[in-house]
Amino acid sequence: MVFTPLDKVRQKYDVVVIGSGLGGLTCANRLARAGHAVLLLEHHTQLGGLATWFKRGGHTFDVSLHGFPYGMVKTCKKYWSKEIRDSIVQLNNIVFDNPQFSLTTTFSKDDFTRILHEQFTLDRVTVDDFFNTVRAMNFYDDLGMTTRELFEKFFPGRSDVHRLLMEPITYANGSTLDEPAITYGIVFSNFMNRGVFTFEGGTDRLIGMMATDLQHNGVTLCTGAKVERIIVENGKTKGVVVGDREISASAVVSNSGITNTIDNLAGRDAFSDDFLSRFDKVVVNNSSSQVYFGIRKGEAFDDVGDLLFTSTAKEFSSEEMRRMDTKSRTFSVYYPKTRPDAPDYTVVASMNANYADWADLDEQAYGRAKEEMVERCFDDLERYIPGIRDKVDTIESATPQTFNRYTLHTEGTSFGTKFEGLDISRTIFKEVGGLFHVGSVGIIMSGWLGAINYGVIVANDVDAYVRS
Repeated sequence: MVFTPLDKVRQKYDVVVIGSGLGGLTCANRLARAGHAVLLLEHHTQLGGLATWFKRGGHTFDVSLHGFPYGMVKTCKKYWSKEIRDSIVQLNNIVFDNPQFSLTTTFSKDDFTRILHEQFTLDRVTVDDFFNTVRAMNFYDDLGMTTRELFEKFFPGRSDVHRLLMEPITYANGSTLDEPAITYGIVFSNFMNRGVFTFEGGTDRLIGMMATDLQHNGVTLCTGAKVERIIVENGKTKGVVVGDREISASAVVSNSGITNTIDNLAGRDAFSDDFLSRFDKVVVNNSSSQVYFGIRKGEAFDDVGDLLFTSTAKEFSSEEMRRMDTKSRTFSVYYPKTRPDAPDYTVVASMNANYADWADLDEQAYGRAKEEMVERCFDDLERYIPGIRDKVDTIESATPQTFNRYTLHTEGTSFGTKFEGLDISRTIFKEVGGLFHVGSVGIIMSGWLGAINYGVIVANDVDAYVRS
């Protein structure tokens, strides 16, 4: 894919999109289809944001292609292409293994209902009432009830049930038990449909297909182009500064984090004191660490599941899951079927993490901490794939520092902000005319499906503004 170099970019566009996460890509595509001249600027050398990949030792590693709800099928068909939709395939073997229970599930509503009734001996009516309650949750619900209170209402004292219901969502978006129940319920009910799905061919194929569609629709794609500033004059956006260029636009869509957008790109001087007082209450979500294992060509292992939620911690704790020495991690196992055109075995270990734990380490301590993280992942993986150490020929690792460096997200956040960030993101254009934000905010609008759907919502706002 050949992109447009910065010196060939026009001086004026209808819309400039900053950043190429799935929200930014979708927003740009929708606006171009609506007839607007769109420029997308990405500071990295490749598109995708956290929906990205890299190559080491002859292997292609996916950074965030772990699983998404069935809703992606409909969303990709409607807002991208039938070809993309047809490449979405189901992951059938989701494994939970911890001191409280071990099980394999399709992660569908029917299978979870069966497991909760048969294995956890819960009354079927209670289980159905719980699913009906979370399915009915929406953005306008009362924020007073926490997820902990929701669980205690339906399953009092059942920490094993709480773990089953909560652990995968915490991995997916950083949720805790003490946050508003709707931030859990909306995401959980999305998954509790037909199971977990992934993209056949890998992230590189998906982003390549999206880039082709974007260019076909007239979007100018420019990589290696870091936006230094959003130009705001008299309460309205006028364009952006990138490199030594000023590019004019009627509207600017930031796919950078909402905190970075306000604090650094637009600058706090562009906003009222009242808006900033609300913004300053926004809390950045946690980050992640990952370890990538590439299996030597000619080596293989038995099917151990597609996603393994594994922990040796006694009970679920979102705080424990973020510790550097956490006993809890997800293994995403990529078999040859994942990339049938280039068959390979890779495994990605993912852990939630705190940026502050890594940020102040000196070079030697940082290196030791990464080595210890790799060893802990190896030890855990050996329980499922005996002899795995002898099969691995490539090891790479990433920390919150890594995510911060490649995405520019504040504190390397993997999931944007906590719930307060959603209102700030949705109302920023009312504060500064022509300035819009799309990205992971409020936990609800995170993950691949949330990012794409949010891109559509923001595109509609931008279209209305530009036409007015």
